[in-house]
Amino acid sequence: MALDPDDPRPPYVQVANALRAAILTKKFSAGDKLPSRNELAKTYNVAPMTVQNALRELRDEGLIVSRQGSGVFVRERTERPVGLRPHIERAFATEHVTIDFAGFSGETLHGAMQEPLDKIREGRLRPESIHVRILIPDTTAPLAIPCRVEDLADSPEFRARATAIMHRHIGAITDTVNELGSLGLIKEARATVRVHHAAPLFKLYIINGEETFFGFYPVREHILTFGDTPTPIYDLMGKDAILFHHSATDDDTSTGSQYVDQAQTWFNSMWNTVSTEFTP
Repeated sequence: MALDPDDPRPPYVQVANALRAAILTKKFSAGDKLPSRNELAKTYNVAPMTVQNALRELRDEGLIVSRQGSGVFVRERTERPVGLRPHIERAFATEHVTIDFAGFSGETLHGAMQEPLDKIREGRLRPESIHVRILIPDTTAPLAIPCRVEDLADSPEFRARATAIMHRHIGAITDTVNELGSLGLIKEARATVRVHHAAPLFKLYIINGEETFFGFYPVREHILTFGDTPTPIYDLMGKDAILFHHSATDDDTSTGSQYVDQAQTWFNSMWNTVSTEFTP
């Protein structure tokens, strides 16, 4: 099933479109496991990295979820996916961009911001200012959750792994945003990070002070191997979180503006009172 050589769209977009159509037409039903990345690469005659980029698109749209050690699955609830990425990209088309994030690793935010940040480097977007604030748990201290299944105790090994993931994604965001300012591509660009000691039970995005995306982290058991020891862990599954969207400009509900306002108030209270500066 080779791609159409006359299609001007990038190969990963074509692969994403083909898989999206297969999911929406129920060729792959909710809960089904997709073929492996290498199998899909052979199917569409593309590189595995092209498939990976296509899967990232579908994951950001809420159509699929990845389970470590198991593969990629069609999300059980595909009827109401809320995609963060289009809203992030639209926010970067405005003059002043503000993004507040509270959550665990920042992996989804990193993926959603990559394309607009690349467009700024290429000169295709030029906002006047970008301000990003990231609020994450302190993974150097014991956490109530994630925890070991056996005794519900804190897992230093898991926290070390989580810290590495967090540094990778959040470090990439802060480095890129701050670099745009230092290179003079953006008049004012700043990304700052603070840590707190609360358990990360949900993720929250506030975009340009007008839109919020909120989702609870499902807690699931799975096996992680630290050294040679398989360890059952109750983990937070960020990619499985269903995001609920609220907008201050909604015409069909009186609660949209209130929700955005209260979300911003909560974020500011955490940021200003119980968090400390952090450098990824």
